[in-house]
Amino acid sequence: MIVGAGPTGLTAATLLAQYGVECLILERWDSVYPLPRAVALDDEVHRILARLGLRDEFAAISRPHRGLRLVDRTMRVLAEFQRYPAKGRHGYPPGSLFDQPELEAILRRNLKKYGSVTLRGSTEVTTLIQDVDGVRLDVTDTVTGGHDVIRAGYVLGCDGANSLTRAAIGSTMQDLGFTQRWLVVDVVTEADLGQWEGVHQLCDPARAGTYMRVGKTRYRWEFPLKSGETADDYRDMTRLHPLISPWTGNIPAGEFTIVRAAEYTFRAQVADRWRDRRMFLLGDAAHLTPPFIGQGMGAGLRDAMNLAWKLAGVLDEALPETVLDTYEIERKQHTRAMIKLAKIIGTAMTAGGRVSHIIRRAVAPRLHLVPGLRELATDSQTPPLHRSDLVIRPRLRRTLAGRLCPNATVDGDRFDDVAAGRFAIVTSYEPSATQRADIERRGAVLITAEPGSELHQWLRTGGARVAIVRPDGTVLNAGRQLPACH
Repeated sequence: MIVGAGPTGLTAATLLAQYGVECLILERWDSVYPLPRAVALDDEVHRILARLGLRDEFAAISRPHRGLRLVDRTMRVLAEFQRYPAKGRHGYPPGSLFDQPELEAILRRNLKKYGSVTLRGSTEVTTLIQDVDGVRLDVTDTVTGGHDVIRAGYVLGCDGANSLTRAAIGSTMQDLGFTQRWLVVDVVTEADLGQWEGVHQLCDPARAGTYMRVGKTRYRWEFPLKSGETADDYRDMTRLHPLISPWTGNIPAGEFTIVRAAEYTFRAQVADRWRDRRMFLLGDAAHLTPPFIGQGMGAGLRDAMNLAWKLAGVLDEALPETVLDTYEIERKQHTRAMIKLAKIIGTAMTAGGRVSHIIRRAVAPRLHLVPGLRELATDSQTPPLHRSDLVIRPRLRRTLAGRLCPNATVDGDRFDDVAAGRFAIVTSYEPSATQRADIERRGAVLITAEPGSELHQWLRTGGARVAIVRPDGTVLNAGRQLPACH
């Protein structure tokens, strides 16, 4: 059972369906939620969408962007982190902008390919009670008012910031020290703004802001709301136009149409527990990330990618139930690291006062020296997963373990297409006949990294000759010889 049909829930359901797992998704809304929310993702998350079978569909609704700029109130560039739209190590642009309702629509359409998944809208879960054999869910039809009781073997709580699943397992959100009210506005215009094709972060002590071009004629602005202000104050273009004028210049207000204006509270929070026996938290139910580095929605898709293959393996009795413990161990630390980076950018943008503004002008050009920020901002590489039973990382030596294997070209196809959701052995030397037979017996795929290839260079850079890659693309272990990685 999956509670919530947002991007995280739909992704989890699709991945499980690819392994033949029967799922029922319960969603209180009848159709796609229309309000503006996430607009950005990186190539690691783009890779997940491709894994769902949405490579072409997402490319059709998204727009590659060129990176991140920090600018002051005069639009002077304080710092710039370039991302080049060309395909990177994962086979996709390092950063893409999109409209979330459009993404959810293609996720829903894609889900119809799988007969093992049912999406039930207009259904609100009111109670979850866990016992030895599974979970009981009491649900209400929001149209008819009818009640029903459903039992499930496992429940994935993808039910957002106000998660009932989180309350049911006795988990609470830990505040990481960031809470701000922001105005989020989507605008359409046929006018050419002539702006740099990336994300602009306005660092202004009077009022910070974010700008990005989401589509051919669609633009997104975000501004912190002052005390006493609400989104209603900016639903008229005459009120909004002064805020966006640094980007629109002399273009008259009449050439812009507000599509949506909404208020959101940006928070930095992580749930203290992500699992209780048969119930799991994913997405906003488990964590809330300030949006300044575009990692909020992507974190939920990463959760789904991490958990789905493990749960499918347990249900198929191919993996021990204990592997489910690695989900929180791996994802919680990764999420915390991303939230900390988002807070750094958020603080750089929004810290108020003249002194803070002077410091910001001096510090912003040196933000690329912050560990992890340059990598994330320029090539989208995120931190390795925390050490677990499925991430064998030495404590004092650099290793490929915990990092994503590149989605490199292999005999004309991409790595993910060849691995096809299985364990993969990537090796730069020829295994013995016995080793080949063992790999085949275990249902894994053998991928030879030919000299001069991207995978061969990747292994060499990591000081390895062989890597065991999990079904989610993460390296389980890497070393010089296959027996050492057995």
